Amino acid sequence: MITIDKFNFAGKKAFVRVDFNVPLDDKFNITDDTRIRAAMPTLKKILADGGSPIIASHLGRPKGVDPEFSLKHILAHVSKLLGVDVQFANDCVGKEAGAKAAALQPGEALLLENLRYHAEEEGKPRGLAKDAPEDVVAAAKKEMKAKQKDFAKELASYANVYVNDAFGTAHRAHASTAIIADSFDADHKMFGYLMQKEIDAVEKIMKDPARPFTAIIGGAKVSSKIDIIENLLGKVDNLIIGGGMAFTFEKANGGKIGNSLCEDDKLDVAKEIMAKAKEKGVKLVIASDAKVGDSFSNDAKSQFCNANAIPDGYMGLDIGPKGEKEFTDVIMASKTILWNGPVGVFEFDNFSQGSKVIAKAIADSTKNGAFSLVGGGDSVACVNKFGYADKVSYVSTGGGALLEFIEGKVLPGIKAIRGY
Repeated sequence: MITIDKFNFAGKKAFVRVDFNVPLDDKFNITDDTRIRAAMPTLKKILADGGSPIIASHLGRPKGVDPEFSLKHILAHVSKLLGVDVQFANDCVGKEAGAKAAALQPGEALLLENLRYHAEEEGKPRGLAKDAPEDVVAAAKKEMKAKQKDFAKELASYANVYVNDAFGTAHRAHASTAIIADSFDADHKMFGYLMQKEIDAVEKIMKDPARPFTAIIGGAKVSSKIDIIENLLGKVDNLIIGGGMAFTFEKANGGKIGNSLCEDDKLDVAKEIMAKAKEKGVKLVIASDAKVGDSFSNDAKSQFCNANAIPDGYMGLDIGPKGEKEFTDVIMASKTILWNGPVGVFEFDNFSQGSKVIAKAIADSTKNGAFSLVGGGDSVACVNKFGYADKVSYVSTGGGALLEFIEGKVLPGIKAIRGY
């Protein structure tokens, strides 16, 4: 498999799939350009070689052409960051897009309109009635798959080279993230710098971690993290459980959790996870105390108590000082750290201390030589909010893609390039 570093783009047109799905305010100003900046090294490499990047992305979840989700909103900012006047095609397929791609000169760049204006990008039929007969649904899906292949071929026809730099969409077998790669031979399709960094970071911790290896899994629900936890149990030395999901474990252990979030239908799952951790010699760490509130609010009346003895009318919203020390001690003794999910309602300042302490501990451990990977939207928001993003080893841009990669799944966007 060829790498972007070893490829000379001189005189080549490169179809570059990026993830420019950035947040916009009500006036269509970009409120966080992290994803755009992350793709700049790949795009600038192509331009510096004397190549021409044809930039493609989605934005939001449009159900057809919708000006609200137009990539025109980000065109000026992309041009500013890239240092060239990026051209724009009002569609990603069709005569105009084809003509502009064909006319592109070395050192010029073109941004295509939102890929998801077309149902063919995702390969899902639109407009089907919910109660449509099974044969009608099957026929529509078959027809869409054929259209999706044609859509991918048209996108591929613009370029000599395919570069996938959109890790955030690597878990989707979409036209521009996977199917398009079939139109290029092994020497003319590759990962961009960002995509390669993402893959390297995850594989570093999942395949050859320095030990002790600690995973911190937080968030609201056990159900959304079962597959991750199952996969990690065979790899980590320590598993820290935080956030709302911790109270499902507390209740499974016979604890009293008041009004805390709990998935009663997952109590058996929690028991199984605890049993497997013990069987595999994994140290399972749940905070022994909690900061609780009488409502889900920043202004809730609060107190500290044992996590397995929460008073009626109160709910756990953060870990307490004992939990902070328990988690910090484990993190500081670790050589590899994965953090996915906050350990409290960090959006409320009064219940953000636990997550802030965890972020600091990870940063301190990293400073001492540990390798740390922070991923998943809320964890990334945590390290950004508390100013530790540049003090950990790697902050992933992937949400669902990162989670599925950690779960051990084969991602279509990766398989399309390297075959596995």
